[in-house]
Amino acid sequence: MEKSEDVKGENRAFFSSIQTIREKRKDGSFREVIDDWRWIFKYTKRHKFAVLFYTVLGVLSTTFGLVASVAGKYLIDIITGYETSKLGLLIAIMLGSAAFSLLFSNLINRLSTKIGININNDIQADIFDQIIDVDWKAISEYSSGDLLNRFNNDVNTVSRNAISWLPSIIIAIYNFIVTFALIWHYNKIMALLAFASAPILLLMSKYFIGKQREYSKKVKEMGSRMMGFEVETFYNFDTIKSFGIMESYGNKLRQWQRKFKKLSLEYNLFVIKTNVFMSVLGMIVQYAAFGYCLYLMWSGGISFGTMTLFLEQRARLSSAFSSVVGIVPNFLTSAVSAHRIRELIELPREKHLPESAELMKLAEDGFEVRLDNVDFSYVEDHKVIGGSGFRAAPGEIVAIIGPSGGGKTTMIRLMLGLIHPDEGRAYLTASDGSEVEMNADSRVFFSYVPQGNTVLSGTVAENMRMVREDATDEEIIEALKVACAWDFIEKLDGGIYAKVGERGKGFSEGQAQRLAIARAVLRDAPILLLDEATSALDVTTERQVLRNIIGQKPNKTCIVTTHRPTVLGLCERIYLVKDGAVREADEQESSLLAMEF
Repeated sequence: MEKSEDVKGENRAFFSSIQTIREKRKDGSFREVIDDWRWIFKYTKRHKFAVLFYTVLGVLSTTFGLVASVAGKYLIDIITGYETSKLGLLIAIMLGSAAFSLLFSNLINRLSTKIGININNDIQADIFDQIIDVDWKAISEYSSGDLLNRFNNDVNTVSRNAISWLPSIIIAIYNFIVTFALIWHYNKIMALLAFASAPILLLMSKYFIGKQREYSKKVKEMGSRMMGFEVETFYNFDTIKSFGIMESYGNKLRQWQRKFKKLSLEYNLFVIKTNVFMSVLGMIVQYAAFGYCLYLMWSGGISFGTMTLFLEQRARLSSAFSSVVGIVPNFLTSAVSAHRIRELIELPREKHLPESAELMKLAEDGFEVRLDNVDFSYVEDHKVIGGSGFRAAPGEIVAIIGPSGGGKTTMIRLMLGLIHPDEGRAYLTASDGSEVEMNADSRVFFSYVPQGNTVLSGTVAENMRMVREDATDEEIIEALKVACAWDFIEKLDGGIYAKVGERGKGFSEGQAQRLAIARAVLRDAPILLLDEATSALDVTTERQVLRNIIGQKPNKTCIVTTHRPTVLGLCERIYLVKDGAVREADEQESSLLAMEF
């Protein structure tokens, strides 16, 4: 019987994995593999009783399968020997064992699927919570495609193998031992012949190692790069269409396809060559066992039923051996995936200061936003902002202007506590004089409207309630009025329950901006940050929106970054960000400078 493609693939993977383990032991990195599996078992332990039950079912299924085989052997002997005294009993034993084996196999499948989903959900939920809380600067070093690849594919790999590793190795070893013992019981030479292919396959390991490792590396690299290309393409779908460069991106996709085709065909040729060898080897062992069985039957050493049992169990023994060796590649693959996940969750966490919550009782009075003598660099020795200060008090509209790339958005990130000064302080001051450094917990005092379209698919109400789940329809409508958005929302079929397309499809850029501002108004935080958030509004609407915001909550601190001088007349203070420095400018100077940007 020829080896299946899966079995041959498992053997090749096993050889590569053994070599990998040897290398890791030499360079000391095998300890990392053990640490990765300890992390995986943290999730397996939550379902230890189900995993134990899964193992017991597997052992029972294997046992009943062997019983059915032995019963089949005696049944054949009875029929060929024309002895029918125990025929009924043997048929009952064989059918009963086969039925129990089938039942247990399906129970195992059902249980493993259920546990796998539970573990996958546990890991994904934990990873999601931890990634969300990772330091912004640290997580920004990873591309969106890479993050998605790790969050989906690597988590799936871990969850799939977390429950199967220990039960599978116990079941496979048990299957291997009892099958070998059964054949040995009837004929020792036949047992050795059935096992003959195993050491030969192990001796061939060096032939497979290089190609297997090279292919695996290329596939992983290509997977991440292709996912990155796909994420960027679909995220910037409107931009690609508006520039009329769809054909160019289609060509890029086909380039990726050609690379993948070339890689796949190279590996396919490698598979064909090795499969020919493996098939010839398997046939030699198969025919040797078959020939020996024929010799024993011809010489009267065994019955036809025993020969059938030998051949069946030889195939079973080969399958059991493949199951054992197949565990090793899965062991390493899971460890690699676990390591990639751990890289994310072990990134530095955001700064949390619980004392920020103590200022909540003073939110109605508003907060002063302060940056004192701040230095900040994304890359060491390349200052984006140096020796700079900033102040915005309750009831004020304060503008930040400057050329693109000058540091305006960096100022916003400092205020939100996404990044932290290398030198100096970024903090909030409450009405009673208490202070708190900018951190993840202080963001509760901010409503932020970033650059670009931030409207999500769903309804208008769902977009609004993402910042306040308990908001009433009346509160949503009031926020829409403040942002001058109600005039077009009320005309939609369904009003606030009208459907919104992905990224606000169906809305103009100005309408999408007003909806985003309304969402920030609904949040009703004491500090409002508008990062070029009114750039698509006409001058009259822009000024009206800002007046409405301050008029609604006189103690609100409003900070805007803008290129437009029309806003500056409403501002109490104006800060110019240029060449890594932030300084307060008078209104006349700011108006002249803003016209240049």
